[in-house]
Amino acid sequence: MAYSTIDRDERLRRPAGIRSVRLGDTRVSYVPDGAVRLRPRDLFPDTTDEVWADRPEFLDESGSLVASIGGLLVENGDRALLIDAGFGPQSWPPAPDGPRGAIHGGALLNSLAELGRRPEDVGAVAFTHLHPDHIGWAWHPAPGGDRSAFAHADYLVSEPEWAQCDLLAADGMAEEVTGLAARVRTVADGQEIFPGVRMRITAGHTAGHAEYVITSGGQRLIAFGDALHSPIQIDHPEWSSAFDHDPARAAGHRRRLVSELEEPGTIGFGIHFADVVFGHVRRDGTGPAWRPLDA
Repeated sequence: MAYSTIDRDERLRRPAGIRSVRLGDTRVSYVPDGAVRLRPRDLFPDTTDEVWADRPEFLDESGSLVASIGGLLVENGDRALLIDAGFGPQSWPPAPDGPRGAIHGGALLNSLAELGRRPEDVGAVAFTHLHPDHIGWAWHPAPGGDRSAFAHADYLVSEPEWAQCDLLAADGMAEEVTGLAARVRTVADGQEIFPGVRMRITAGHTAGHAEYVITSGGQRLIAFGDALHSPIQIDHPEWSSAFDHDPARAAGHRRRLVSELEEPGTIGFGIHFADVVFGHVRRDGTGPAWRPLDA
């Protein structure tokens, strides 16, 4: 189904709702939890005011980039995997400086219910990385209880990401690390974690950042986590985020990733991509661009 430029621009300025894509016998669904507003010049230090003046469709009425926060539900038969666990039932005011504006979560369990799933249906939660907006419901007590909603599940983390958990604890995330530790199972590069789902380690955003490649029905979907924060990076992969642990390495990976997303039968999933989380990369007159799916 086609959509107008006006529809596309509106979607770039709002958080995503529930969206699903079918890959053969596998269904993948975006599970909304909340949103964060980001200061574009602070998020992408290599951009200029002129860049954003030329691309106003990416900014809301406050001049912020709107980024979705949530997870990706992967379903195959009776089995279910969740990739990333949102921010959890909490909110933070805007940071006084830097990229982050106001951030909130809280909707993920209701979103799962709309998709016909309970937390106990999820056999494992896999993480792209261990930043707070990806692990919230995995460590934060669920409302009305003293355990996380997914305390029954395995928590799958790349080996190099978990190896730096002491650094995360020292950086103010001791409670989060403690909340995860009992459930963590580390995963090696290339390991299959669910039917048709493999982890691949793509360091740059963090030391052990992971992507998940989902293959079924002759198609593949790449859930690339925070390798890309905004669709604007598709045609500017050299723009690293202020959150990237190794900006040069992250940029190198983005260039390879954008080329891979152009390949036939390939869908991308950008967890922070406003309301255009699923898409293809296609060439236009000036280079590669994100083409959202209308799933």
